[in-house]
Amino acid sequence: MPPPSTWQRTPPPGTLPRYRDRVGTYAAVVLAGGAARRMGGVDKPALPVGGRSMRDRVLAAVGDAARRVLVGPGEGVPDGVRVTREDPPGGGPVAATAAGLVLLDPDTPLVALLAADLPLLTRAAMGALLTQLDRERQVDGVCFVDADGRRQSLCGVWRVAALRAGLARLAAERGGSLAGAPVRALLAGLAVGEVPWAGDGPPPWFDCDTDEDVRRAEEWVR
Repeated sequence: MPPPSTWQRTPPPGTLPRYRDRVGTYAAVVLAGGAARRMGGVDKPALPVGGRSMRDRVLAAVGDAARRVLVGPGEGVPDGVRVTREDPPGGGPVAATAAGLVLLDPDTPLVALLAADLPLLTRAAMGALLTQLDRERQVDGVCFVDADGRRQSLCGVWRVAALRAGLARLAAERGGSLAGAPVRALLAGLAVGEVPWAGDGPPPWFDCDTDEDVRRAEEWVR
């Protein structure tokens, strides 16, 4: 992870494209049904960072989405968020993606597909993804890449039609079951734009897989 001194700043407010006007309405599907085995099986998205659950931080980052869908436990979910579960519960992120897309309007063009353990995600970071997808008309989606160039596929924005086609293909390959399928299999064959974070502050793609990650995020939020 690069030190704070190497982070680049975003342009001043008002100089970024008005991404909502340019790309149209988007929805958001937040995946919160993982088992968190590396953290003892706790409800990881419900863990607080800076006095607010990671799940609610992610939902706030997409507060301007036309529809927000949470796939996972729904206790205490903010108003206006629709809740569903993957089939079977705990069936993994691809099964959860399929469950979330079912609740979108048929004509929704874009969807933010996000893990629920991204406490540093911001509205500005979502704007950067949406703007980049608007610029790269030939790609099926864009996602952040980390400091080592690894794709953070569950921190991205995708064309809904491309995801639905990928789900249909994968279900056919797996005899109809999406349980346990890896995200890379869903995205295989899709054209993906990679977005390095060049904004102000810590990287929005930072996910919390361990207790140490949560402590680090807490320090950044402070």
